[in-house]
Amino acid sequence: MTTTKLSAAVSKKTWSQETARSRLQTLFKRLDTKPPELDCVFTELVRSEAHIQLNEIEHQLPTQISGALVSVKDLFDISGYVTRAGSLALSNQAVAGNDARAISLLKQSGAIIIGKTNMTELAYSGLGLNPHFGTPDNPVKTGHIPGGSTSGGAVSVATDAADIAIGTDTGGSIRIPAAFTGLVGFKPSQASVSRSGCRDLSTSLDSIGPIARSVHHCEWAWRCMSGVADAIRVDEKPELIVPTNFGMTDLDSEIESGFLTLLKRLRDQGWNIHERKIEMLESYKLVPVWHFSSVESRCIYADQYAKQFEKLDPRVRSRMARADEVSAIDYCTTLRMRKSLIKAAGNELGSSFILLPTVAILPPAFEVFDDDHEYNRLNLLALRNTSMANVIDGCSISLPFSDNGNVMGAMLTTSGGRDLQLLDIARKLEKSIIDMDIAKADCSQTRAG
Repeated sequence: MTTTKLSAAVSKKTWSQETARSRLQTLFKRLDTKPPELDCVFTELVRSEAHIQLNEIEHQLPTQISGALVSVKDLFDISGYVTRAGSLALSNQAVAGNDARAISLLKQSGAIIIGKTNMTELAYSGLGLNPHFGTPDNPVKTGHIPGGSTSGGAVSVATDAADIAIGTDTGGSIRIPAAFTGLVGFKPSQASVSRSGCRDLSTSLDSIGPIARSVHHCEWAWRCMSGVADAIRVDEKPELIVPTNFGMTDLDSEIESGFLTLLKRLRDQGWNIHERKIEMLESYKLVPVWHFSSVESRCIYADQYAKQFEKLDPRVRSRMARADEVSAIDYCTTLRMRKSLIKAAGNELGSSFILLPTVAILPPAFEVFDDDHEYNRLNLLALRNTSMANVIDGCSISLPFSDNGNVMGAMLTTSGGRDLQLLDIARKLEKSIIDMDIAKADCSQTRAG
């Protein structure tokens, strides 16, 4: 995305009640031509429902998201449609009788739901690959993965098919594809958005949140889904901690160089950034994070695992199979470790925020995933930095920036319940990043002139 386009997205909405009808017609005409950039993005369009919504918003009081075109990950119920969760094993389920609670609230606020988006099967990977329904290409780095599990959602926004994408985040499934495609991805505190009508991967870790062009757009969507109306202002430049004991090893050289350059420029702008050890992260490293999704998904999808095993993606079912390695005592111990960690995170972080690269790697090329060992290695690296926020029951946001032509993400994380504080700081940090890009572009133009 160009600096000009991002600046415009931050400063104002790109939608309205008045333009919704024409924009929707333009979108569906575009989709009818089957453009390659939208291949494998949508698993289902809800055309008739979208037109019904158009008629309804004409009689509603306007909100910040009135007329916004919103895509929905295929984990959410939409009345009259099957919720497949990217899986053939769920394709024959009954259609949903009602909209998921979060989707219903968006509709009530005037959003136009346009369709369901593709995803990793059952949301069980940070890479976005789906062998059943295909995988969208990365629009900012063609021939490379878009990240997951909310792959189609991120690409729908990055290609301007949607203004906002609604996804889920169990270990980074909103923030990873946002970082890979140059967008903002917000994982709120789990309790802030109802998960009623949304299929789970991990009841312990799942959160619902938005992907969009800017922090403002994400915040408006989250406010609609959460019902939060308050506003909070925090210190102009709070402490941002770059941990010396987590998240900064095994980085792609481009990520390391870009992030260090970002830190220098933020310090030059007066941001209060400290590099130091965070003690609770030592405890976090001891938590077997894979227990949550493996054990809980086996419980949730027990019928599909037992009766439709061969229909599941082999890489997904191998992760589900690991539940057999976990005893009841082991699982309960992991839950207790997490409970202690949540408390420790709140006590140690206080009013501070953790700042890290969102993902340790740039988007890998599709062909490297022919090898299962490489798939597993890259999946773990993709999820490493992001998963921490889910385990501490925190809130976290990925902001896009670029360095030497590479798009990547900077991630702010803090303890749970501090969503408003996080969003306030994220808006300010986003502005600093945009100002840097504008200054850099001006310097380049001056040299060229």
